[in-house]
Amino acid sequence: MDDVEVRRLPGELPQLFDPSRDGDGERTLSVPLPEGDVVWPDPGYPQRRPLLRPAFWLSDEPVHGELWGRLRAEHARSGLWPLLMDETDQPWASGQIAPEPVAEIENYVPQAFMSEVWSDWAELAADEDHDDLAPYGRHCPGLAAPGVPVDDPDAMADRYARVLAGRGMSLGLVAVDRGADTLTAAGWQGALNHNEWTAPLSAVLRGWEDRFGARVVALGFNTLELSVAAPPITTRHAAHVAAEHWTFCPDILFQGPGTLAGYAEEIRGKTNWSFWWD
Repeated sequence: MDDVEVRRLPGELPQLFDPSRDGDGERTLSVPLPEGDVVWPDPGYPQRRPLLRPAFWLSDEPVHGELWGRLRAEHARSGLWPLLMDETDQPWASGQIAPEPVAEIENYVPQAFMSEVWSDWAELAADEDHDDLAPYGRHCPGLAAPGVPVDDPDAMADRYARVLAGRGMSLGLVAVDRGADTLTAAGWQGALNHNEWTAPLSAVLRGWEDRFGARVVALGFNTLELSVAAPPITTRHAAHVAAEHWTFCPDILFQGPGTLAGYAEEIRGKTNWSFWWD
């Protein structure tokens, strides 16, 4: 078997790519993979649009963080973004997922999403005080300015993956051009109680990749873990970023410190962001 055959995507991995869009091209993967299999959406689980291919590949057993970093480094050649996937609450292998077309992410604008969430909350809380969202209150501040990098985003992601892998997570591989799109392509449903579709959340994550050097590292049943290479450093900037986080995931505020100012202090200078939804 020649070198090209050895390096082509092994097993069923080519099935993850849309053949009508890009097939598996000349993609290669030189990193040996553990035992695993592709995951198809459960046909009995509500789907927005039936998927005619697997949503992602999943390892049978937990993996070390070093493997995540090696696969992340090969993403440009393989087209596969690695995820650490927590199976403690609901096995990913059950197929209770609802993939959405990645192309739909471009239909959403992060600032418009933020403004809509803020406006809906302001309307529902019209008769209440708004001290918990001070200094903004009823008025959405829009998107925060970019952060100043403290390290290379990929190096930061590799380090965080080594930390998270200590929790005993499985490895997922998703066919996407960038990590932000994994939530949509994999059919993750963790934020269903907050937002019906996942594509808008991926649009927000794309913006965080660009402005804060964020990288999607891990997913759980209703959790998301990001590494952050350009976090907010000042109190004012952290409050602005915290406002974005609140519209993305309200539970981190209302089930956390309770105020935007309190949450801002939690993320100021922090190089990883953790989200959870009830």
